[in-house]
Amino acid sequence: MAASKVEIWHRPSCSKSRGALEILREAGIEPVVVDYVANPPTKARLHQAIADAGLSVRQAIRSKEAEYAARGLADPALPDDVLLEAMVAAPVLIERPFVFTPKGVRLCRPPETVLELL
Repeated sequence: MAASKVEIWHRPSCSKSRGALEILREAGIEPVVVDYVANPPTKARLHQAIADAGLSVRQAIRSKEAEYAARGLADPALPDDVLLEAMVAAPVLIERPFVFTPKGVRLCRPPETVLELL
């Protein structure tokens, strides 16, 4: 699998993200590593990634982050658009790591989930 076709939305401080990256590298793949906190995706790209991974927006948001409570995002009446806008404005709210390959997109929690994409 060509490395240029593999991308990971990575957070170096996250053990799950480091684990998925390590599995990719052990498989001989050097992916495009995107620090999604420093370079957040657009709302449209984030929405597409979540949909392609087969998740709901709520499944892709980090509800234990302080930012989640500070923004009042626990309200179940909030529409996906509001959640997506919050995630783009405060990318620490995006669950990690998302991995993109020609075989699809997955939120790789646990990190071994990345094996489904190889």
